[in-house]
Amino acid sequence: MSDTIELVPHVDNPTAWVDGVPLYRADLTISQVNRDLTAAIFRKPNKFWLLGMAIAHLCLFVGIYVVWVQLHVGMGVLGLKRPGMWGTYIVDFVFWVGIAHAGTLISAILYLFRQRWRTAINRSAEAMTIFAVMCAGLFPLLHIGRTLIAYWLIPYPNPRHLWVNFRSPLVWDVFAVSTYTIISILFWYQGMIPDLATVRDMHPNQWGRKFYGVIAQRWKGTAKDWHHYESAYGMFAAIATPLVLSVHSVVSSDFAVSSIPGWHDTIFPPYFVAGAIFSGFAMVITVLTVVRKAFNLEDYITMDHMELMAKIIVATSMIVSYGYIVEVFMAWYGQVPQENHIYIWIRFFGPYAWAGWTIVFCNCIAPLIFWFRKARRSLLLLFVVSIIINIGMWFERYVIIITSLSQDFLPSNWRYFAPTWMDIGTFVGSLGLFFINFMMFARVVPVISIAEVKGVLQNQVGEPRAPKPLTGGKNAEVRA
Repeated sequence: MSDTIELVPHVDNPTAWVDGVPLYRADLTISQVNRDLTAAIFRKPNKFWLLGMAIAHLCLFVGIYVVWVQLHVGMGVLGLKRPGMWGTYIVDFVFWVGIAHAGTLISAILYLFRQRWRTAINRSAEAMTIFAVMCAGLFPLLHIGRTLIAYWLIPYPNPRHLWVNFRSPLVWDVFAVSTYTIISILFWYQGMIPDLATVRDMHPNQWGRKFYGVIAQRWKGTAKDWHHYESAYGMFAAIATPLVLSVHSVVSSDFAVSSIPGWHDTIFPPYFVAGAIFSGFAMVITVLTVVRKAFNLEDYITMDHMELMAKIIVATSMIVSYGYIVEVFMAWYGQVPQENHIYIWIRFFGPYAWAGWTIVFCNCIAPLIFWFRKARRSLLLLFVVSIIINIGMWFERYVIIITSLSQDFLPSNWRYFAPTWMDIGTFVGSLGLFFINFMMFARVVPVISIAEVKGVLQNQVGEPRAPKPLTGGKNAEVRA
């Protein structure tokens, strides 16, 4: 058994310093990194993990019961009424797709720009993508009502000579999301191979060593292995980055190509992509705040990492806020009565004003607290604000979809839509599914890339610049 790997990833332009301070403690050794980042796999789960699993399973059981009722009684239990026939299922779908797109986007873009601080978040962000896509895929399957024949959405030769309608946005989603899912899984798996070999070498059980040996693809850590690994990983990152932008643009085009007031908007593609990055970073902060505490990873997910993510939250919040302002301005400037009615009256002064002002508070006002450095370095504030942003992003989709459908061109169709407890229960079930998958992943695979942490440690050389004043936190010891 060996707990050291001498070769580490090549770093062209390492950014292993933040404000003149190394990302990781200078006394961390490769052996200690191996032990710390694989500890969650070899040790018994602690009380935080067990409590989280209990809550997640409770949420999942609620969702299973709700879906069982829908399948046996019918979709009417969801409160679907004309004209809001999509209900909250499409809201949940777009919300989870946004979370899913952010994970790979965060990891791939930061990798291409050689941002070494990504080592703390890339593995979790990529895993988050996979599990969020799983949750997103559930809602269209349930919404079509005939789940067993959902494969009809895929074009395939058949004796009935039936073919899908390629002009349907539903078919666009099938192609876009399935392509993105495949690339994301390959990108995620490729990045784990060196770490799977490390777990194989350290595993105390024979069957465990065989299992990890198979999925590690006989990795030996030679220079040839690293060369192939870095070539493939870079290729997947280069493919995934534009793919994410295009896929979320396709999802936003589901709405933009329609003529319904409130949806027919050319700003939707960049607006949805910015929202995906915004919500994705918020979800990463939510997850990593818990993971950091549950698995004692304070030395690897430092306050510097959390602060950098908070800065990106501020930047993307401003882009999203700009999108809200442009929507309202274009509605006023265009002088189209229906769009004025939806964008200005209904969303901010009418029956859905409570939802409109909720997203303004959650997505535009609350993140402004991260302009202050003390707030960016407070775990409690990071966790609370990230939850607020996630709530705000769900309501953003709710406002876009529900308000436009509930009051379209025909006043005779106008009805107020309110979700039933069945709608809420389904979303709660998807949350349970997401967190169960994530916590199981954290017990099987290192949640932080061991190989990349070693690469950053190797490049933490040279004399540090003068650090900024301390504000507390565990990393303060490093600064001192």
